[in-house]
Amino acid sequence: MTSILDLKGLNVRYGAVEAVRGIDLTIKQGEIVALLGANGAGKSSTMNAVVGLEPVAGGQVMFDGRDITQQTAEASARSGLTLSPEGRRVFGTLSVEDNLTMGAYSRTDAAGIQDAKDRVFDLFPILLERRRQYAGTLSGGQQQMLAIGRALMCEPKLLLLDEPSLGLAPMIVEQVFQLIAKLRNQGVTIFLVEQNVAGALKIADRAYLMASGKIVQSGTAAEMRTSGEMTKNFMGAH
Repeated sequence: MTSILDLKGLNVRYGAVEAVRGIDLTIKQGEIVALLGANGAGKSSTMNAVVGLEPVAGGQVMFDGRDITQQTAEASARSGLTLSPEGRRVFGTLSVEDNLTMGAYSRTDAAGIQDAKDRVFDLFPILLERRRQYAGTLSGGQQQMLAIGRALMCEPKLLLLDEPSLGLAPMIVEQVFQLIAKLRNQGVTIFLVEQNVAGALKIADRAYLMASGKIVQSGTAAEMRTSGEMTKNFMGAH
């Protein structure tokens, strides 16, 4: 498989604080790769640096064969990198359909935008049913579906999902993870940041474990699931 994202010695700083400390990470086309770890480990900082929302203090971001280390967030979106952010951040006073249209802001092909919207509605039938409803009146799970659907409107080469299960009821979390797996089966490459380690490892192909800004372990999802360190610290067994 061809590599679509390569992080080489990535470093992110907030003033004197080193949030990401020289990490290496690779994602290949067609994979779900999970970046796991506790709150504050540096996961979201990594993802934000990839899409240009945080400046890169050192190292290199290679996307689809190009160096995008200093690229703006808008340019990243146009090149096929789309982030569904932590906390969903839907536009609450806009309808579901208008939120999806906002996700296609970088596109000008009306027919292609409508096709993308139809695909999102096929994937999330509840959004079609509620397409005229204000996004702010949706349940948490429905808002998460809308946030993912909005990110898909640009037909990304790499979809970045930051904590998609955060704050959702267990039954809804299961549904969200199943939908992410379905996206991968449809050919979408996914970079997943999650605190829900057990759930993420059920659907991921490979995973990296992050702590204090560094990658401390990596492997296939199966290897990570059977790792004593992972089980002890993140999956509820002692």
